[in-house]
Amino acid sequence: MFGLKSKKKKKNELSMDSMQNGVEMISAADPSSVISEQFKTVRTNIQFSNADKRYRNILLTSSMASEGKSTIAANLAVTFANQGLKTLLVDADMRRPTINATFSIANPKGLTNYLTDRDFDVNQAIYETSVDNLFVMPSGPVPPNPAELLNSKRMDLLIKALSEQLDLVIYDAPPLLSVTDAQVLSTKVEGTILVTRQNTTEKEAVKHAVDLLKHVNANIIGSIYNDVHSEGGSGYYGYYGYGYYGKSDKEQKNS
Repeated sequence: MFGLKSKKKKKNELSMDSMQNGVEMISAADPSSVISEQFKTVRTNIQFSNADKRYRNILLTSSMASEGKSTIAANLAVTFANQGLKTLLVDADMRRPTINATFSIANPKGLTNYLTDRDFDVNQAIYETSVDNLFVMPSGPVPPNPAELLNSKRMDLLIKALSEQLDLVIYDAPPLLSVTDAQVLSTKVEGTILVTRQNTTEKEAVKHAVDLLKHVNANIIGSIYNDVHSEGGSGYYGYYGYGYYGKSDKEQKNS
C-alpha cells in the first residue's frame, strides 16, 4: 500500500546542535561506548525474548514523565538499524514530541497528518536519517484528541502496513499515568516495554503502570532500568526486565 518513498534530510540530523533540544543519541555519536554496548545487549534480549517469532513492532512507554523513554526508543532504533534492519521510529507522543528536535526536522508532517487527513500520503511523513536503515516519523501538529486518533481504524491500518514493509517499527508513546494514549496503543502492537529510571521512578507508579497494561491485555515483553551507574555491578534487571543502559559516574556528572 505504501511506497515508503522517504523524505531525505541533510546529513547533519544527529549534530550536537539538534541534540540540545532533542534526546541524546549516544548510539549514533559513539557506537563503541559502554552505553552503546548496553543498548546492543537490550537489542539482543528483545530479539531472543520470543523464540517463536520476530517482533515487527514494539512500544516503549513509562509510568511517568522524565524517565527517559524517548531517549531509550531513539537509541534502540539506531542500534537495530546498525544491525542492518530497516527500522522506523514513530513519535506517538503527540503531546510532548521529541523526534522533530532530535533529527532537526522543521515544521514536520507526521502521524497526526496521516490520521486526520484521508488524502494525506503517509510517505510525506517518513524521513530518512543520516543513520543507514533508520527512518523516523514525527508526530506532526498537536491534535486535540490524541487517544481517539491512536484508537482509530486508520491507526490499525498504518500499523499493519508499516510492519509489512519494515523490519521493525518502534513507537514512542506517552507515560501511562498521564494519559491513556500508551494504554490504547499497547493493544495494537506486538510487544510493550516499560522504561523506569533510577532515583526517579516510584515503585507504586510502576505497579500502577503495569496494572494498566495488564488491564488491556498488553503483551509486556520487558522493562528497562535507565540511568544506572555502571560501577554498581552487573546491572539491575527489572520486574519483567531484560536489560538496562547505564552511565558512569563521570558521565552522570557531565549530563
